[in-house]
Amino acid sequence: MSDSCCQNKGCELTKLKKNQTQVLWAVLFINLVMFVVEFGAGIRAASLSLAGDSLDMLGDALVYASSLYVVNKGRKAQAGSAFLKGILMFLFAIALFAKALYQLSAGITPTVSVMSTVGLLALLANLICLMLLSRHRKDNLNMSSVWLCSRNDIIANTSVLVAAGLVFITHSGLPDLAVGFLLTFVFARSAGQVLTQSWQEMQ
Repeated sequence: MSDSCCQNKGCELTKLKKNQTQVLWAVLFINLVMFVVEFGAGIRAASLSLAGDSLDMLGDALVYASSLYVVNKGRKAQAGSAFLKGILMFLFAIALFAKALYQLSAGITPTVSVMSTVGLLALLANLICLMLLSRHRKDNLNMSSVWLCSRNDIIANTSVLVAAGLVFITHSGLPDLAVGFLLTFVFARSAGQVLTQSWQEMQ
């Protein structure tokens, strides 16, 4: 009876992990696609907030990829993977900050139609991710943190749409720059935290 119970629990656990893996692959794909779309649109439309939000998509994709890669590996392997992720995140943040300074000095006004369209698309993508992750948010701490991360992304998406509205009303690129600077700062701070924590784990 006990062996049968353990076998059933083992099967349930295996099925749960399989379902979690499938969901993580799905949200990883969505975030990678949206990173490319948003970053490209941000450059094309000269929108710093779009480009900044794309980094958030990249950060999420790296989190999901890292989770999938190190799921059966040791703590040092996880720390090493996180450290590389932190470096990549920080480099993107520096590049975006440099672009922000250029746009500020050049007085460039972004294209509102592209900002709003792609911003809505990004919001829809994150809502889909949130829906997929909601089924597993109480499975364990890892899935719960991933769900919270996805929920917070919706705030960033909304800020891009607000920036687009303000750019349309004011005919100025300053709202876009303000949101872009904020998102870049948050992203760089997250990268710094990842680097610090992973470095400590590797020691």
